[in-house]
Amino acid sequence: MRLRLDLSYDGAGFHGWATQPDLRTVQGELTSALQKVLRVEEIQLTVAGRTDTGVHARGQVAHFDLAPAVLESVTGRSDVSPLASLVRRVNGVLEPDIRVRAIAMAAEGFDARFSAIWRRYCYRIADHAGCRDPLTRGFVLHWPRNLDEALMNDAAEALLGEHDFAAFCKRREGATTIRTLLDLEWERDQSGVLVGTVRADAFCHNMVRSLVGCLIAIGEGRKPVTWAAQILEARARDSAVGVVAAHGLTLEEVGYPDDLDLADQAKRSRVVRTLSR
Repeated sequence: MRLRLDLSYDGAGFHGWATQPDLRTVQGELTSALQKVLRVEEIQLTVAGRTDTGVHARGQVAHFDLAPAVLESVTGRSDVSPLASLVRRVNGVLEPDIRVRAIAMAAEGFDARFSAIWRRYCYRIADHAGCRDPLTRGFVLHWPRNLDEALMNDAAEALLGEHDFAAFCKRREGATTIRTLLDLEWERDQSGVLVGTVRADAFCHNMVRSLVGCLIAIGEGRKPVTWAAQILEARARDSAVGVVAAHGLTLEEVGYPDDLDLADQAKRSRVVRTLSR
């Protein structure tokens, strides 16, 4: 049986999602907790988005496979359902900076990574004294200069759609940098914090933080609105594009198709992409 996990975490205390020797990671902590509660030697977790060191998640999704008999053993004599009992017991083992919000039976064909059709992140910036709250500094970037969100939104329009985002990604051998950017929009919340919402079918390494770094330069007036499009077309990293701090970034939500299309979506996602034009 395949189980879907919905989880959240404060990324400050983790060296990213993926397990690393002698380092505290989200995958490492969650795997250890599941193995302890389920009394199994191995759990293989697959995640929707491998967040980097310091990046937070409010709507992360993962899955793992388990023999039904192992799950049934979790409840014991309790009247609580096995899945509800597993959530309670795993959270009892985990440190409070990571929470499993739900565990459910996955629909047939579900794959947390490959069945996803989009991921949505938010990047938060406090760019003036009135919205720099010390209590939120762990997930909001405090920026020393005022930003013009109208300029940032104008520049972002040229980035929407399917492109090769090599200029905004840290290349990995054998991996494509072609992505479809569905949304990239900036607006201020009630406290005045500037919130950038970024949604794409997938993201490559450092992509969101590089996009934000590029648009900050435009929002400050250091670069023209057309600069973002120029960087995109160059398809090469530019030292003028800063990669902003990780702590301002949060994975908010992962989108999936209807259950009947989960398996087909997973197949489509495994095909190496090329530009359609």
